[in-house]
Amino acid sequence: MKTKKHNKVLRFFIVLLIIIAVLLIAVTALYFNEIRSLSSLTKKDDYPLYQMTYYGDYGFDEFLKTGAHSDSDIEAFVTKRLLKGVPIDLGVTGDGCTAFVTKNEKGEVIFGRNFDFDYAPSLQVKTNPQNGYASISTVNLTFAGYSEDTLPDSLPDSFLTLAAPYLPFDGVNEKGVAMALLAVPEYHYTDDESKVTLNTTTAIRLVLDKAANVDEAVELLRNYNIYFSADVDCHYLIADSTGKSVIVEYWDGQLQTVYPENDYQIASNFVAYNGLNIGEGYSEFDRYDTVEKTLQDNNNVLSREKVISLLTEISCREDDGTDKLQWSVCYNLNSLDGYIFAHKNTDNVIDFELDKD
Repeated sequence: MKTKKHNKVLRFFIVLLIIIAVLLIAVTALYFNEIRSLSSLTKKDDYPLYQMTYYGDYGFDEFLKTGAHSDSDIEAFVTKRLLKGVPIDLGVTGDGCTAFVTKNEKGEVIFGRNFDFDYAPSLQVKTNPQNGYASISTVNLTFAGYSEDTLPDSLPDSFLTLAAPYLPFDGVNEKGVAMALLAVPEYHYTDDESKVTLNTTTAIRLVLDKAANVDEAVELLRNYNIYFSADVDCHYLIADSTGKSVIVEYWDGQLQTVYPENDYQIASNFVAYNGLNIGEGYSEFDRYDTVEKTLQDNNNVLSREKVISLLTEISCREDDGTDKLQWSVCYNLNSLDGYIFAHKNTDNVIDFELDKD
Protein backbone atom coordinates (compact mmCIF):
# COMPACT_ATOMS: atom_id res chain seq x y z
CA MET A 1 0.00 0.00 0.00
CA LYS A 2 2.77 2.39 0.93
CA THR A 3 4.53 1.65 -2.35
CA LYS A 4 1.38 2.35 -4.39
CA LYS A 5 0.74 5.54 -2.48
CA HIS A 6 4.34 6.56 -2.95
CA ASN A 7 4.10 5.89 -6.70
CA LYS A 8 0.94 7.99 -6.99
CA VAL A 9 2.62 10.89 -5.23
CA LEU A 10 5.68 10.50 -7.43
CA ARG A 11 3.54 10.43 -10.60
CA PHE A 12 1.66 13.52 -9.41
CA PHE A 13 4.88 15.49 -8.96
CA ILE A 14 6.26 14.26 -12.27
CA VAL A 15 3.09 15.38 -14.06
CA LEU A 16 3.21 18.69 -12.19
CA LEU A 17 6.83 19.25 -13.21
CA ILE A 18 5.97 18.43 -16.81
CA ILE A 19 3.08 20.93 -16.76
CA ILE A 20 5.33 23.61 -15.26
CA ALA A 21 8.03 22.88 -17.85
CA VAL A 22 5.50 23.09 -20.69
CA LEU A 23 4.16 26.37 -19.33
CA LEU A 24 7.67 27.78 -18.99
CA ILE A 25 8.48 26.76 -22.55
CA ALA A 26 5.24 28.30 -23.80
CA VAL A 27 5.81 31.56 -21.94
CA THR A 28 9.43 31.70 -23.09
CA ALA A 29 8.34 31.12 -26.69
CA LEU A 30 5.62 33.78 -26.43
CA TYR A 31 7.88 36.38 -24.82
CA PHE A 32 11.24 35.28 -26.26
CA ASN A 33 12.09 38.56 -27.98
CA GLU A 34 10.70 40.62 -25.12
CA ILE A 35 12.79 38.71 -22.57
CA ARG A 36 15.85 38.99 -24.79
CA SER A 37 15.29 42.74 -25.19
CA LEU A 38 14.80 43.37 -21.48
CA SER A 39 17.83 41.25 -20.67
CA SER A 40 19.94 43.60 -22.79
CA LEU A 41 18.91 46.63 -20.72
CA THR A 42 21.93 48.14 -18.95
CA LYS A 43 22.38 51.26 -16.86
CA LYS A 44 25.20 53.47 -18.17
CA ASP A 45 24.78 56.48 -15.90
CA ASP A 46 23.20 56.88 -12.49
CA TYR A 47 21.19 59.98 -13.47
CA PRO A 48 20.07 57.54 -15.04
CA LEU A 49 20.78 56.71 -18.67
CA TYR A 50 20.16 53.21 -20.06
CA GLN A 51 20.90 51.33 -23.26
CA MET A 52 18.87 48.47 -24.74
CA THR A 53 18.63 46.46 -27.94
CA TYR A 54 15.07 45.81 -29.07
CA TYR A 55 14.82 42.36 -30.61
CA GLY A 56 12.01 41.28 -32.89
CA ASP A 57 9.26 43.04 -34.79
CA TYR A 58 7.63 46.04 -33.11
CA GLY A 59 4.88 46.21 -35.74
CA PHE A 60 5.60 49.60 -37.23
CA ASP A 61 4.48 48.64 -40.75
CA GLU A 62 1.21 47.52 -39.21
CA PHE A 63 0.96 50.82 -37.31
CA LEU A 64 1.53 52.82 -40.51
CA LYS A 65 -1.60 51.36 -42.08
CA THR A 66 -3.83 53.27 -39.65
CA GLY A 67 -1.56 55.64 -37.72
CA ALA A 68 -3.02 57.47 -34.73
CA HIS A 69 -5.17 60.53 -34.21
CA SER A 70 -4.43 60.79 -30.51
CA ASP A 71 -2.02 59.51 -27.88
CA SER A 72 -4.71 57.12 -26.69
CA ASP A 73 -4.65 55.48 -30.14
CA ILE A 74 -0.91 54.92 -29.81
CA GLU A 75 -1.32 53.67 -26.25
CA ALA A 76 -3.89 51.13 -27.45
CA PHE A 77 -1.66 49.91 -30.27
CA VAL A 78 1.48 49.67 -28.13
CA THR A 79 -0.43 47.96 -25.31
CA LYS A 80 -1.79 45.30 -27.66
CA ARG A 81 1.18 44.86 -30.02
CA LEU A 82 4.22 45.29 -27.77
CA LEU A 83 3.12 44.99 -24.15
CA LYS A 84 0.83 41.93 -24.40
CA GLY A 85 -2.07 43.82 -22.86
CA VAL A 86 -0.19 45.68 -20.11
CA PRO A 87 -1.52 49.28 -20.28
CA ILE A 88 0.76 52.29 -20.74
CA ASP A 89 0.08 56.00 -20.36
CA LEU A 90 2.13 57.82 -22.97
CA GLY A 91 2.71 61.55 -23.00
CA VAL A 92 5.21 63.07 -25.40
CA THR A 93 6.53 66.59 -25.33
CA GLY A 94 9.61 68.72 -25.76
CA ASP A 95 11.14 71.76 -24.12
CA GLY A 96 14.20 73.98 -24.56
CA CYS A 97 16.31 71.93 -26.98
CA THR A 98 19.13 72.84 -29.36
CA ALA A 99 20.61 70.87 -32.27
CA PHE A 100 23.19 71.50 -34.97
CA VAL A 101 24.84 69.88 -37.98
CA THR A 102 28.53 70.48 -38.65
CA LYS A 103 31.75 68.52 -39.33
CA ASN A 104 34.64 67.14 -37.33
CA GLU A 105 38.37 67.28 -38.10
CA LYS A 106 38.07 64.32 -40.49
CA GLY A 107 35.40 66.07 -42.54
CA GLU A 108 32.73 63.71 -41.22
CA VAL A 109 29.21 65.01 -40.68
CA ILE A 110 28.19 65.24 -37.04
CA PHE A 111 24.80 65.94 -35.50
CA GLY A 112 24.85 67.39 -31.99
CA ARG A 113 21.79 67.71 -29.81
CA ASN A 114 20.71 68.74 -26.30
CA PHE A 115 17.44 67.68 -24.76
CA ASP A 116 16.43 70.17 -22.05
CA PHE A 117 13.44 69.27 -19.93
CA ASP A 118 12.26 68.47 -16.42
CA TYR A 119 13.82 65.39 -14.82
CA ALA A 120 13.96 62.69 -17.48
CA PRO A 121 15.63 59.27 -17.25
CA SER A 122 16.77 58.37 -20.75
CA LEU A 123 17.22 55.24 -22.83
CA GLN A 124 19.16 54.61 -26.00
CA VAL A 125 17.46 51.84 -27.94
CA LYS A 126 18.84 49.93 -30.92
CA THR A 127 16.32 48.57 -33.40
CA ASN A 128 16.74 46.51 -36.57
CA PRO A 129 13.37 45.95 -38.25
CA GLN A 130 13.08 43.35 -41.00
CA ASN A 131 11.48 45.87 -43.37
CA GLY A 132 13.51 48.95 -42.48
CA TYR A 133 16.86 50.37 -41.49
CA ALA A 134 18.68 49.66 -38.26
CA SER A 135 18.90 52.65 -35.96
CA ILE A 136 19.82 53.88 -32.52
CA SER A 137 17.61 56.47 -30.87
CA THR A 138 17.17 58.24 -27.54
CA VAL A 139 13.95 58.04 -25.53
CA ASN A 140 12.66 60.10 -22.61
CA LEU A 141 11.50 57.37 -20.23
CA THR A 142 9.15 59.63 -18.28
CA PHE A 143 6.80 59.19 -21.24
CA ALA A 144 6.80 55.45 -20.76
CA GLY A 145 5.65 55.90 -17.16
CA TYR A 146 8.99 56.13 -15.32
CA SER A 147 10.02 58.69 -12.73
CA GLU A 148 12.73 59.36 -10.17
CA ASP A 149 10.97 56.94 -7.82
CA THR A 150 10.10 54.30 -10.43
CA LEU A 151 12.95 53.21 -12.65
CA PRO A 152 13.52 50.11 -14.82
CA ASP A 153 16.19 48.69 -12.55
CA SER A 154 14.74 45.19 -12.28
CA LEU A 155 13.24 42.86 -14.87
CA PRO A 156 9.63 43.27 -13.65
CA ASP A 157 9.99 47.07 -13.51
CA SER A 158 11.54 47.30 -16.96
CA PHE A 159 8.60 45.92 -18.96
CA LEU A 160 7.34 49.33 -20.16
CA THR A 161 10.67 50.06 -21.85
CA LEU A 162 9.38 47.79 -24.61
CA ALA A 163 7.39 50.81 -25.83
CA ALA A 164 10.70 52.57 -26.66
CA PRO A 165 10.58 52.06 -30.47
CA TYR A 166 7.53 54.33 -30.57
CA LEU A 167 9.13 57.09 -28.46
CA PRO A 168 12.33 58.30 -30.18
CA PHE A 169 13.25 61.93 -29.48
CA ASP A 170 16.36 61.80 -31.66
CA GLY A 171 18.36 59.15 -33.47
CA VAL A 172 20.39 58.01 -36.47
CA ASN A 173 19.89 55.11 -38.86
CA GLU A 174 22.30 52.88 -40.78
CA LYS A 175 22.12 55.13 -43.85
CA GLY A 176 23.43 58.05 -41.82
CA VAL A 177 20.11 59.90 -41.51
CA ALA A 178 19.69 61.68 -38.17
CA MET A 179 16.63 63.45 -36.81
CA ALA A 180 15.67 65.31 -33.63
CA LEU A 181 12.53 67.02 -32.36
CA LEU A 182 12.57 70.48 -30.79
CA ALA A 183 9.65 72.40 -29.31
CA VAL A 184 8.30 75.57 -30.95
CA PRO A 185 5.53 77.95 -29.79
CA GLU A 186 3.03 77.09 -32.51
CA TYR A 187 2.34 75.36 -35.80
CA HIS A 188 -0.34 75.65 -38.47
CA TYR A 189 -1.30 72.51 -40.35
CA THR A 190 -4.41 71.29 -42.14
CA ASP A 191 -5.11 67.56 -42.17
CA ASP A 192 -5.56 65.73 -45.45
CA GLU A 193 -8.27 63.11 -44.94
CA SER A 194 -6.60 60.83 -47.49
CA LYS A 195 -3.43 60.57 -45.39
CA VAL A 196 -2.59 58.50 -42.31
CA THR A 197 -1.74 60.55 -39.21
CA LEU A 198 1.41 60.26 -37.10
CA ASN A 199 2.39 61.93 -33.84
CA THR A 200 5.56 63.68 -32.67
CA THR A 201 7.71 60.60 -32.13
CA THR A 202 6.29 58.14 -34.65
CA ALA A 203 7.25 60.68 -37.33
CA ILE A 204 10.85 60.21 -36.19
CA ARG A 205 10.42 56.43 -36.22
CA LEU A 206 9.13 56.70 -39.80
CA VAL A 207 12.27 58.53 -40.93
CA LEU A 208 14.70 56.32 -39.01
CA ASP A 209 13.10 53.13 -40.35
CA LYS A 210 12.45 54.21 -43.94
CA ALA A 211 14.59 57.16 -45.13
CA ALA A 212 18.02 56.80 -46.78
CA ASN A 213 18.65 60.56 -47.11
CA VAL A 214 17.16 63.97 -46.34
CA ASP A 215 15.11 64.12 -49.54
CA GLU A 216 13.49 60.77 -48.80
CA ALA A 217 12.80 61.87 -45.22
CA VAL A 218 11.00 65.01 -46.35
CA GLU A 219 8.99 63.13 -48.97
CA LEU A 220 7.99 60.48 -46.45
CA LEU A 221 6.80 63.10 -43.97
CA ARG A 222 4.78 64.83 -46.71
CA ASN A 223 2.81 61.60 -47.14
CA TYR A 224 1.44 61.74 -43.58
CA ASN A 225 -0.55 64.11 -41.42
CA ILE A 226 0.98 65.20 -38.14
CA TYR A 227 -0.27 65.98 -34.68
CA PHE A 228 1.90 66.92 -31.71
CA SER A 229 1.41 65.00 -28.50
CA ALA A 230 0.54 66.75 -25.23
CA ASP A 231 -0.25 69.93 -27.19
CA VAL A 232 3.46 70.77 -27.42
CA ASP A 233 4.23 71.87 -30.96
CA CYS A 234 7.55 70.85 -32.49
CA HIS A 235 9.75 71.09 -35.53
CA TYR A 236 12.48 68.71 -36.67
CA LEU A 237 16.12 68.95 -37.69
CA ILE A 238 17.10 66.24 -40.19
CA ALA A 239 20.52 65.59 -41.74
CA ASP A 240 22.26 62.86 -43.71
CA SER A 241 25.76 61.54 -44.35
CA THR A 242 26.33 63.85 -47.34
CA GLY A 243 26.01 66.88 -45.07
CA LYS A 244 22.61 67.88 -46.42
CA SER A 245 20.23 69.09 -43.73
CA VAL A 246 16.80 70.65 -43.34
CA ILE A 247 14.45 71.95 -40.67
CA VAL A 248 10.93 70.61 -41.17
CA GLU A 249 8.13 72.81 -39.86
CA TYR A 250 4.36 72.93 -40.25
CA TRP A 251 3.08 76.32 -41.30
CA ASP A 252 0.47 77.85 -43.63
CA GLY A 253 -1.40 74.56 -43.51
CA GLN A 254 1.35 72.32 -44.81
CA LEU A 255 4.85 70.94 -44.32
CA GLN A 256 7.54 73.58 -44.90
CA THR A 257 11.28 73.15 -45.29
CA VAL A 258 14.09 75.43 -44.18
CA TYR A 259 17.44 74.68 -45.81
CA PRO A 260 20.67 76.24 -44.54
CA GLU A 261 22.46 79.15 -46.16
CA ASN A 262 25.80 77.94 -44.78
CA ASP A 263 27.72 74.68 -44.51
CA TYR A 264 26.09 74.12 -41.13
CA GLN A 265 22.57 74.23 -39.76
CA ILE A 266 21.25 75.06 -36.31
CA ALA A 267 17.82 74.51 -34.81
CA SER A 268 16.46 75.94 -31.60
CA ASN A 269 13.03 76.63 -30.14
CA PHE A 270 11.74 79.13 -32.66
CA VAL A 271 9.84 78.92 -35.95
CA ALA A 272 12.45 79.48 -38.67
CA TYR A 273 10.23 79.26 -41.76
CA ASN A 274 10.20 82.37 -43.95
CA GLY A 275 12.24 84.28 -41.37
CA LEU A 276 9.37 84.35 -38.87
CA ASN A 277 11.66 83.67 -35.87
CA ILE A 278 8.74 83.15 -33.49
CA GLY A 279 10.31 82.01 -30.22
CA GLU A 280 9.27 80.59 -26.87
CA GLY A 281 11.13 83.02 -24.64
CA TYR A 282 13.56 80.50 -23.10
CA SER A 283 16.96 81.69 -24.37
CA GLU A 284 16.39 80.06 -27.77
CA PHE A 285 17.98 82.93 -29.70
CA ASP A 286 20.93 83.20 -27.31
CA ARG A 287 21.57 79.47 -27.64
CA TYR A 288 21.36 79.69 -31.42
CA ASP A 289 23.80 82.61 -31.49
CA THR A 290 26.24 80.78 -29.22
CA VAL A 291 26.29 77.75 -31.51
CA GLU A 292 26.66 79.90 -34.61
CA LYS A 293 29.54 81.90 -33.16
CA THR A 294 31.32 78.71 -32.09
CA LEU A 295 30.95 77.20 -35.55
CA GLN A 296 32.14 80.35 -37.29
CA ASP A 297 35.09 80.79 -34.93
CA ASN A 298 36.15 77.21 -35.67
CA ASN A 299 35.59 77.29 -39.45
CA ASN A 300 32.69 74.88 -39.09
CA VAL A 301 34.94 72.16 -37.67
CA LEU A 302 34.38 70.88 -34.14
CA SER A 303 36.43 68.29 -32.31
CA ARG A 304 34.83 65.93 -29.83
CA GLU A 305 36.07 68.11 -26.97
CA LYS A 306 34.58 71.26 -28.52
CA VAL A 307 31.25 69.55 -29.18
CA ILE A 308 31.03 68.43 -25.55
CA SER A 309 32.00 71.89 -24.33
CA LEU A 310 29.45 73.57 -26.61
CA LEU A 311 26.62 71.26 -25.60
CA THR A 312 27.21 71.91 -21.92
CA GLU A 313 27.45 75.67 -22.54
CA ILE A 314 24.07 75.96 -24.29
CA SER A 315 21.96 74.15 -21.72
CA CYS A 316 18.73 75.74 -20.48
CA ARG A 317 18.25 76.89 -16.92
CA GLU A 318 15.23 77.63 -14.77
CA ASP A 319 14.86 81.06 -13.19
CA ASP A 320 16.20 79.59 -9.95
CA GLY A 321 19.33 78.36 -11.75
CA THR A 322 18.29 74.70 -12.00
CA ASP A 323 19.91 73.14 -15.06
CA LYS A 324 17.38 71.47 -17.37
CA LEU A 325 19.82 69.59 -19.58
CA GLN A 326 18.78 65.93 -19.49
CA TRP A 327 21.01 64.43 -22.15
CA SER A 328 23.48 65.52 -24.80
CA VAL A 329 24.25 63.34 -27.78
CA CYS A 330 26.44 63.56 -30.87
CA TYR A 331 25.88 61.28 -33.86
CA ASN A 332 28.56 60.76 -36.53
CA LEU A 333 26.57 60.32 -39.73
CA ASN A 334 29.47 58.75 -41.62
CA SER A 335 31.04 56.34 -39.13
CA LEU A 336 27.64 55.61 -37.51
CA ASP A 337 28.89 55.95 -33.97
CA GLY A 338 28.77 58.70 -31.39
CA TYR A 339 28.70 59.60 -27.73
CA ILE A 340 26.14 60.60 -25.15
CA PHE A 341 26.16 61.92 -21.60
CA ALA A 342 23.44 62.61 -19.07
CA HIS A 343 22.76 65.85 -17.22
CA LYS A 344 26.11 67.52 -17.99
CA ASN A 345 28.08 64.59 -16.58
CA THR A 346 31.10 65.04 -18.84
CA ASP A 347 33.07 62.69 -16.58
CA ASN A 348 30.96 59.86 -18.00
CA VAL A 349 30.75 60.35 -21.75
CA ILE A 350 29.43 57.07 -23.15
CA ASP A 351 30.54 55.92 -26.60
CA PHE A 352 28.19 53.90 -28.77
CA GLU A 353 28.04 52.54 -32.29
CA LEU A 354 25.27 51.41 -34.54
CA ASP A 355 25.44 47.86 -35.76
CA LYS A 356 22.97 45.56 -37.47
CA ASP A 357 23.46 42.55 -35.21
